[in-house]
Amino acid sequence: MHLLWTLLIGLIVGAVAKFLTPGRDPGGFIVTILIGIAGSLVATYAGRALGWYREGQAAGFIMSVLGAIVLLALYHLIRPKTT
Repeated sequence: MHLLWTLLIGLIVGAVAKFLTPGRDPGGFIVTILIGIAGSLVATYAGRALGWYREGQAAGFIMSVLGAIVLLALYHLIRPKTT
């Protein structure tokens, strides 16, 4: 049940991040889920490094969306420009 909950939250976080980030983004719903989950992991580890979260705590929804937006911004910087 935890895996299904993680996938659902990842889909929602990824979709919100894609909506808020300008430009064309990669993939369909599976990539959206992966971006959401990765954004949550990025936000969790960054929050722990900055002292915002204790060990065992996970990032909240807003920080997860911000983490996913950071990943999408990095994608736009690294992606080769095509015409």
